[in-house]
Amino acid sequence: MARPSAATIATAAILGTAGVAHFVRPGFFDPIVPKWMPGSARLVTYLSGVVEVGAAVLIANPRTRRLGGLLALATFIGVYPANIQAALDGGMKGMDPPLDSAAAAWIRLPFQFPLFWLAWRVVRDNTPTGDRG
Repeated sequence: MARPSAATIATAAILGTAGVAHFVRPGFFDPIVPKWMPGSARLVTYLSGVVEVGAAVLIANPRTRRLGGLLALATFIGVYPANIQAALDGGMKGMDPPLDSAAAAWIRLPFQFPLFWLAWRVVRDNTPTGDRG
């Protein structure tokens, strides 16, 4: 079986670390949960942590790596509105500087695009050659 690519390792590490952080420091994530989301911010924080850890585990297993990449891509796209909301709200309220600033929130937005690319690489690199179109 082929060794995991750098994109695979990076994506699994990022998701695993971020997912665990949702449980260790949920107060960091709660402020960026959009108010329109159903349920409490804490519930959404925990659920997104479960999804991120789950995606990391799927990516770590060669048999489920492509599925994990798809889940990672969907997760990164799905949480992007929270980052947009944080920017529109003028930063992550209640956080220490500079995270509480509008500038930091707006600067953070383009840095999410490499995450989309990493997840897409996991999917692409684990798609059978005949299915790549």
